[in-house]
Amino acid sequence: MIKILVVDDHALIRKGLKQLLEDSPNLQVTGEAASGNEAITRVRAEHFDLLLLDINLPDKHGIEVLKQLKSEQPELKIIVLSMYPEEQYGVRALKAGAMGYLNKQSASDTLITAISQVVSGKKYISETLAEQLLNNLIGESQELMHQSLSNREYQTLCLMASGKSLSEISTIMTLSPKTVSVYRNRMLAKMGFANNAEAMHYAISHHLIESED
Repeated sequence: MIKILVVDDHALIRKGLKQLLEDSPNLQVTGEAASGNEAITRVRAEHFDLLLLDINLPDKHGIEVLKQLKSEQPELKIIVLSMYPEEQYGVRALKAGAMGYLNKQSASDTLITAISQVVSGKKYISETLAEQLLNNLIGESQELMHQSLSNREYQTLCLMASGKSLSEISTIMTLSPKTVSVYRNRMLAKMGFANNAEAMHYAISHHLIESED
């Protein structure tokens, strides 16, 4: 039996994932966590074979939780399951130690396949993410500007480029508007941009957000 911990701050999402996995006799959700710290505490106290981890948690960024858990338990298998498309966080998640990355919108169709692949010791990489990884390998030898950003700075960039207002970004990131402004200013300074418009143009031209096609 594969024991799974579901980490998401929305109870309905946790319930939906649990129901989705109920039909698989060898998979069992034996734990739930609504925050990064709760997930870390449960992993330290209990045995889980697999984590389904959201990125947007109220206390810690999901990538930071991922890094901490992998540093403490390198053998732990983790699939990041997020509302953000693969091109935004897929590569970052894999570099941090995730075995797979899924967009929540497609999870119902691919989650069981992804779990089966990951528990067998293989990474699960969608076509979109595979293309992103390939582009990274054959692209510029220099590090792209956005790769130097912290996870919070990068999240601010992506949300801003998606057309979110400061108050909307503040709500999504569960941070104060003042703190979001600090991340925005740091992001602009690191990337050498004079204003939001330049940062938004960069994000769109580098496919950091989904197109409106």
